Amino acid sequence: MSARNAGSVLDLDWISRVRVNHQAVLKRAQYIQSLKVSKKQWQAAWLLKAVTCIDLTTLAGDDTPSNVHRLCLKAIQPVRLDLLKNMDMHDKGITTAAVCVYPSRVADAVRSLKAAHSDLPVASVATGFPAGQTPLETRLQEVRLAVRDGAAEIDVVINRTLALSGQWEAMYRELHQFREACGDAHMKTILATGELGTFTNIYKASIVSMMAGSDFIKTSTGKEPVNATYPVAIVMARAIRDYYLSTGYKVGFKPAGGIRTAHEALVWLTLIKEELGPDWLCPHLFRLGASSLLADIERQIYHYVTGRYAAFHELPMA
Repeated sequence: MSARNAGSVLDLDWISRVRVNHQAVLKRAQYIQSLKVSKKQWQAAWLLKAVTCIDLTTLAGDDTPSNVHRLCLKAIQPVRLDLLKNMDMHDKGITTAAVCVYPSRVADAVRSLKAAHSDLPVASVATGFPAGQTPLETRLQEVRLAVRDGAAEIDVVINRTLALSGQWEAMYRELHQFREACGDAHMKTILATGELGTFTNIYKASIVSMMAGSDFIKTSTGKEPVNATYPVAIVMARAIRDYYLSTGYKVGFKPAGGIRTAHEALVWLTLIKEELGPDWLCPHLFRLGASSLLADIERQIYHYVTGRYAAFHELPMA
């Protein structure tokens, strides 16, 4: 990961001045979606780049040690070796960026990766994911336990009640405590943007999260009715850029929820390149939260190599 975001003093003046032009954001999102994506070998290269930015995720009620183990093996070898050999990419260390699980499955993931001699980080959701409505002490303890079990990254959720009622100071204090509980683990803060109401609110929540020391800001839990959307991403990316210009700290961005196709992954990479520049096009500053996206990317790479589409049973499951 890049240098930690040390955070800053809460600047309520900055927060109170924020106004987001709704129509301009929608227009910009439309423009980015209209840009042509690369084809042939260039598209294959971009898709491999996308693979290296995926937080390969399982957040299901029926998670078991065995399906977490399978997920870890897929994260280590996300694209079939024969396909990578054909592209002369088999020795380039292509893995996903991390494995993301519930706190109770962190130890399983750490054990599986260690057994495979992989140094891939384990990310864990915490703080009463997805609603964030449990008592503060419970949420803090969840972070501490995930870190104790070996999580290198913690995806925390904000208390939406505080954001919706404009209690920015209280939200800042909670997030600051989460950051302290994370210790050396990087903190990725989920805004659950589908529940924040307005672009202005989303921008404010982004800035407050970064001031409190978030190393990443993330769109969604994947459990809201509306998850990662391009307009919301533009608002969050502008907040990241403003925070960088103000403090010198580069904060990462993670869209999550509903990202399922290779084409969508290419649009997300384009958006980040357009809004934040090439520095952000790496796993240290950009992640894609996804569980089914990798399967479609691998199918597209298979098509590039062989000229035909694979049936899903021809590719190893995540």
